[in-house]
Formats: sequence, C-alpha cells, structure tokens
Amino acid sequence: MTTETAEQGTENELYEHWRFVVDKGQVPLRIDKYLMRRLENSSRNKIQKAAQNDCIKVNGNSVKPNYKVKPSDVIQIFLTTEPHDSEIIPQDIPLDIVYEDEHLIIVNKPAQMVVHPAYGNYDGTLVNALTYYFQNTPHNNAETKPLLVHRIDKDTTGLLVVAKTEQAQTKLAEQFFYHTIERTYTALVWGDFKEDSGTVQANISRDTADRKRMAVCSEDSGKHAVTHWQVIERFGYTTLIRCKLETGRTHQIRVHMKSIGHPLFNDSTYGGNQILKGTTFTKYKQFILNCFDIIPRQALHATTLGFEHPVTLQPMMFSSPLPSDMQQVIDKWRNYVINKESYNQNQAL
Repeated sequence: MTTETAEQGTENELYEHWRFVVDKGQVPLRIDKYLMRRLENSSRNKIQKAAQNDCIKVNGNSVKPNYKVKPSDVIQIFLTTEPHDSEIIPQDIPLDIVYEDEHLIIVNKPAQMVVHPAYGNYDGTLVNALTYYFQNTPHNNAETKPLLVHRIDKDTTGLLVVAKTEQAQTKLAEQFFYHTIERTYTALVWGDFKEDSGTVQANISRDTADRKRMAVCSEDSGKHAVTHWQVIERFGYTTLIRCKLETGRTHQIRVHMKSIGHPLFNDSTYGGNQILKGTTFTKYKQFILNCFDIIPRQALHATTLGFEHPVTLQPMMFSSPLPSDMQQVIDKWRNYVINKESYNQNQAL
C-alpha cells in the first residue's frame, strides 16, 4: 500500500509542474522508470529530456535519468505541453519581431490574433505565422517549430516569448513557474483609485455561471494569483495603471481589476463595455462610444518582458510602446480632462 503524494500545478495550461513525495516503503528505482509509472501520457523519452535539461529535481537538486529514488524523496518535474491540434498550417502573416536568436523569438502581438490554433480558431494564429516564418527565412529551417511557453489573450496586445528548442522552452517554462519572469502590463480601467498603488491577491478559477470566463474564488479552491498595480495617470472617470504580475493565470488582470471594482475599459467579457463612471449626458455618452469605436477591445497591453536567457543565462529585458488604438483613447481622455477643467474654470469666473 502506498502513501506517496502528488501535486500538479499549471501555468496557463502550457506546461505542467508535478511534485511527488516518495513512499517510505519505496525500493530503489531509476527515476525515469518511477515517473513513467506515475505520469499519464508522458513518454520515457520526454522524461529523459526533462532530466537532461535539469528540469527534474530531487530534494531541490537536479538529477539525471539514472538517479535511483529513495524513500521520502521530494521529486519535482517540469513538462512542457503542446496545443492539441497537431497539424499547423503555415500562413504568411506579418510579424512584428522584437528580438530573435537561434533559441527563441520575441514578438509584439497585435489585437485580434489568437496565439495558437484551438476550437473556433484553426488558422490566422501566431503559431501559424511563426511556422511560415521559420520555414521561409534563411537563418531558420523547416525543422524549427514555435514552442509556446505562455499566452496572452486574443484582444490583448504586446510582448510574447516563443522558444525554438525544447531546451529553451523548458528552461523558460521553469522561470514562469517560479515567477522569476518580469512582466508588466499597461491598462486603462474604469474609476479612480484612493491609493497610488496596491496589490490584489485572490485565487482564480472558472466562473461557474460561464465557463468562458474566470472569477475570483475562495482561498481553498482555484489557483493562487497576485497582481501588483500602480497608477500612471488619472482621468477622473478612468485611470491608466501599470500592472506587474507575480503569477500568470488566465485573464488574471481582467479578473482582478473587476474584483476590486475597476473593470478594464471596453472589456466586454467582464463588463467594461458599459458606461460605469461619469454622467448620463448625451455628449459624454457619445464621447465614450467614440472611444469604444477606436479601441473595440479591452485596453490592455503587455508592455515589458524580462527573463534570464535559457542558454546564455544573460538577463534580457524588452519593452513595447502602446499600440495606436490604446494611445489614441488615452489622448482623448487626457484632452477630455483638460477641456473639463477649462470649462469649470470659466464657469467660476
């Protein structure tokens, strides 16, 4: 009878982290064979590659496939996963490439682009575009494949790192899991804040009323999620903020901001596509509708991305300017505040 325990954690469902505590009655056994018996749908070759990439740890130390497990060993393993659709159609779609080397590529994703093929979006994705790019550029070849580490939402713009090798993919996934990746987002949200900065720490799970949405849940369910926010500029009825992620849960910023009463501007999934602050006057309503027309999506941009290079181990940091639709709306809000203050001053004279 075994008393071994196992825990699993995922980051945006693109990689898995497993933790095992070995039963006290366990006889010595190669760790690759041990894990083969305990991990469903994982080949011995995949487990051995994880070990070669230092992604199997026993009691905090990396081990090789021939390590023999002992009673009470604490085993951690990182395994990367792939999108379920196996056939990727190469498509010639323009890419905004920020950086590239033989191990990874950084892209600036536009709005309306899904990261990888899935139900309802079988083509036109970032993976389709990268597959074509790798096959048709001289410094890459047909064997190079985009290996995902993380995702950003279809209507969120900004920086994304994609690995070219399994080693880079696994090493980057490990950094995401341990939250050593530096990620900041710029967001326009409804309402004003009393403070200049703060932290939202609230678990996130699927919304029981709508499986397409996420929601804040109790501490004993869902996944741990932490978002730090800081005010950049106040517009009275809306606020421009910077969000720094500790964790990377699905829709994390959108859910956390809604949970504290500040949905993202024009976020139709979480109620930000309504006039939540301000007057009901026709002129103001038209101003908001004009803003919605300019940015027909949630006002969220992945602004910075920093990590340790998976091979050279050098620190890397990238930044991306705001996309034109988001910048235009911010400018309109800035002008709105200026015009409102000017009107109030004239009325006081």
